[in-house]
Amino acid sequence: MEHQHLVIGAGPLGLGVAKALREAGIPYAQAEATDHVGGNWAHGVYDTAHIISSRRTTEFPDWPMPADYPDFPSREQMRSYYERFTDAHDLREAIRFGTEVRSVAYRADRRWDVTFGDGTTEVFAGLVVCNGHHWCRDWPPWAERFGGERLHSKDYRSPEQLAGRRVLVVGGGNSGCDIVSEAARVAAFAGWSLRRGYWFMPKTMFGLPTVELMKPWMPVPVQRLVFRGLLRMTVGHYRDYGLPEPEHRLFEAHPSVSTEALHYLKHGRIAVRPDVAEIEGASIRFVDGRVETYDLLVCATGFRVAFPFLPDGMVPVVGKTAQLYAGMLRPEYRHLYVFGTAQARYGIGPLVRPAARLVARWIRLQDRIEPNLGEVLRRLGEKPPSDHLVDPHAVLRRIWLSERVYEPLILRMGQRMAA
Repeated sequence: MEHQHLVIGAGPLGLGVAKALREAGIPYAQAEATDHVGGNWAHGVYDTAHIISSRRTTEFPDWPMPADYPDFPSREQMRSYYERFTDAHDLREAIRFGTEVRSVAYRADRRWDVTFGDGTTEVFAGLVVCNGHHWCRDWPPWAERFGGERLHSKDYRSPEQLAGRRVLVVGGGNSGCDIVSEAARVAAFAGWSLRRGYWFMPKTMFGLPTVELMKPWMPVPVQRLVFRGLLRMTVGHYRDYGLPEPEHRLFEAHPSVSTEALHYLKHGRIAVRPDVAEIEGASIRFVDGRVETYDLLVCATGFRVAFPFLPDGMVPVVGKTAQLYAGMLRPEYRHLYVFGTAQARYGIGPLVRPAARLVARWIRLQDRIEPNLGEVLRRLGEKPPSDHLVDPHAVLRRIWLSERVYEPLILRMGQRMAA
């Protein structure tokens, strides 16, 4: 075991890393706390969920989704896709299902002690952390004072939970859009509390998934200019839907992709409300002074980036941004790769395989140099990111440059530092 790397998690990211390590001939084991692969798509999303990115921007480029899948596959189709990917590439045999990683410790010899849920401890050469970032619920500070039933979007499963009730959905992200749209169909009243203005984009434009209109050759300022024009033509002014206008530029925060929410707003089935000011029992007072009573509060307020099995401070997190060099390394540790904490602006498919192969190359590169790889990057002027939102095309360009330019430079710098 002491020569193996441990991949933590068997969701889409963990599966991509496992395939890359297998292809590179790097010994590894994989720990998955549940009894299945696929991460959120297997256990963490509501029954009616469909992807918001398109099939083509979510599938792995070297493992296309079935041709009969729609542009926006369902939860069950996504789960089936990752199950078949696992079996087709013989990844299942290395996965320890039902195996929780309780804690890890960095040893003096720069290897890793890993303690599992059953109390056993094993030594590994390195860790690749793929525990995802859509599981640690971020609640508003006032939510626990609500006197009716409350739940986080993570715990929402089906429209039956909303039927016939006065429902307030808090948050304008993608889950908030989906859940308030389902409430619009079956609830007695569907309120939607928005703390700020969001950029809402329809799922399709001109018969194509909207995300597929973002071309690799388009820099972000050009994308911003083009899509502002397209939104004005296809959606119009947000104020005409009763929505607050966004106070930030398009793509400075994750846009919300929903056609249904705009549809039901125009039908009067969703009542937009501002931020919550105060709660007393089941009564909610909003910042505009309006007071309303609700049966159910649904907090679609997102998630925090967390690593409960790592020692406190091992991977600092500022806001929602993990402070990692090149998006996955810390200078203090050897063979610690934290994979996938950034949020791509649309489908992760094109990113996972190239980024996973980068992990495999960096494991080999780290074995060739004495200094910690993260410290070498820091000496070369690399800095942790300031934002968790990334442009996939920019990331792909950087991975391409890394293999051809940056990694030889890292090798030379590492050898020089050890001399």
